[in-house]
Amino acid sequence: MTVTSATDTLVIRPHKVRLVVIPVAIALVVVFVVVAVLLKSGSTGVQFGAVDQFSLAAIGVALACGSLVFIRPRVVADADGVEVRNALFGQKVPWALIRAVSFPDGAPWARLDLPQDEYVPVVAIQAWDGEKAVLAIRELRALHRKYAVGAGE
Repeated sequence: MTVTSATDTLVIRPHKVRLVVIPVAIALVVVFVVVAVLLKSGSTGVQFGAVDQFSLAAIGVALACGSLVFIRPRVVADADGVEVRNALFGQKVPWALIRAVSFPDGAPWARLDLPQDEYVPVVAIQAWDGEKAVLAIRELRALHRKYAVGAGE
């Protein structure tokens, strides 16, 4: 989590998921490349050529890239609103639309509560991060109090 106080910009990224996903991605590439190199021919008489070996290594790289999508979530909050980028999609929500920043009991991540019982999940603030998530929620709520129109009403 990064807070730039001069511009009141808050940047939040998940922490613990990065500690798990990055080594998993590296392990996937290493395992698939090692298997591709060692897999020349088997006792069954099946022959694996260079194309097969390359394809197996490419599958490992593709799986590693697919696993890295879990470290993509990010929140950037400033005077204009909150930009939420989850695993695949992102959106910018102006402060005027945000009724509350909440973290429901038992939820895996926080959310921005919008009018008419709608909400935007904030995957960057995960329960798994413990104290870092608490601090991130506090900072985001402070910006909400500062910039939301009619936040105290």
